Amino acid sequence: MIDYLLSGFGAAFSMSVFPILVFGVLGGVILGALPGLTATMGVAILLPFTFGMEPTPALVMLIGVYIGGIYGGSVAAILLKTPGTPASAASVLDGHTMAIKGFAARALSVAAVASFIGGLISTVVLIAIAPILADFALRFNAPEYFALAIFGLTIIASVSAKSIMKGLLAGTIGLLVAMVGLDPITSVPRFTFGIMDLYSGINIIPVLIGLFAISEALNQLEKLSKNKQEVTPKFNYKLLSFLDFKKILPTTIKSGLIGTSIGSVPGAGADISAFVCYNEAKRVAAKPEEFGNGSICGLAAAESGNNGVTGGSLVPLLTLGVPGDAVSAVLLGALIVQGLTPGPLLFTQNPEIVYGIFSSMIVANIVMLIIGLIGIRFFCRIIEVPKMLMIPIIIFLSIIGAYAINNSMFDVGIAISFGLLGFILNKLEIPSSPILLAIILGPMAETNLRKSLMMYEGSWSFLYDRPIALAFILLAAFSVYSTMKFKKREKEREGKK
Repeated sequence: MIDYLLSGFGAAFSMSVFPILVFGVLGGVILGALPGLTATMGVAILLPFTFGMEPTPALVMLIGVYIGGIYGGSVAAILLKTPGTPASAASVLDGHTMAIKGFAARALSVAAVASFIGGLISTVVLIAIAPILADFALRFNAPEYFALAIFGLTIIASVSAKSIMKGLLAGTIGLLVAMVGLDPITSVPRFTFGIMDLYSGINIIPVLIGLFAISEALNQLEKLSKNKQEVTPKFNYKLLSFLDFKKILPTTIKSGLIGTSIGSVPGAGADISAFVCYNEAKRVAAKPEEFGNGSICGLAAAESGNNGVTGGSLVPLLTLGVPGDAVSAVLLGALIVQGLTPGPLLFTQNPEIVYGIFSSMIVANIVMLIIGLIGIRFFCRIIEVPKMLMIPIIIFLSIIGAYAINNSMFDVGIAISFGLLGFILNKLEIPSSPILLAIILGPMAETNLRKSLMMYEGSWSFLYDRPIALAFILLAAFSVYSTMKFKKREKEREGKK
């Protein structure tokens, strides 16, 4: 294995592969930073260009786009409160708050370092225990997926700012939106009102763009209309200090491991991982009240968690031939195009390609860190762009991003509608994150609950008969209890003041 890894590092740094890897990572960062242009889209766009390439450089370029794209989403999330990808939605909670306070460079450097550590951990775990994690992933069936979704939905209480009731209201809106389309079991249309575009459901990307990008542009436009004198935001270029690094390191390592585990479960992507890791970091924090107010640990947890998925999602792909998420599904196509069959035989028949991918992932994470840190001074200039110029650019990019998903004006309408909804909810101090979380996890919970009930002939015994499902249900209960206890303590503290 060591020989193959060293050979892989040699290939990664060769002149025929390294420039392609750098191009992939840089392209991924740029794509990830643009609203709507996800890592999945970037990999899919570049897939046809790999048809005439050798297997190693072709796969290295696509993996570079994947790694760069997941990190790139944090740039727009931190600076503009506009997550470039769904995986960066959790990074808005603390990252943008830090940017508002003048610590944009510090936030971007925390995101870059946490992304690097999370990605590195996931790659090391992928190399060391891929077969073990694959066996763990194989144990997941409908009951386990349902329990995982329920655990994820309990995070709504954690990200509900001051009012849990408002968070639950937002979560309910998200669940209602998730129900639009054909019933996942019976294919009966629900809330479609005869509109053919709604039969396939409401795509998450236009919703994300609307709730975060367009609503934020409308908020900024309102502020400008009230205050004609635009104030240029003040910030320094100070990056994270050694003390910051020491503070975030335990959280980053833990979140990287959690992200890798979640990534190894087919269907559980970087967006779910980011929120789960954020919630876990907040639960064990000495000062949980800092989360949502510019906590570097909160930002580090979200970024390490979503980048931890990059290696984890390749575990079922390479060992079982089952894609862990949408990006690895595109990578599965790339492997097949190259004449490679994912699965256990890949490790024995083409070990040089497998370990070449592993080595290149380590190099890609290092390149991503360098690009992220070098680019901070350039990224921060975005804040200095006058709002009157920036707002039309954000709206334009949002509309282009929404349209590009399916080449559909209907998706543009969805993005604008949710932009208006997000603007109104902001006025009512109702958080938007629970809506997104419920849209992501709602279908997963509903589909797998109904499958579980069919498997057990209407019995709910699967909740306690299956150890992994039971563990997630207990974690969900503990998550709700700890959040309620924290909210109660916070109210008591405010009452004393």
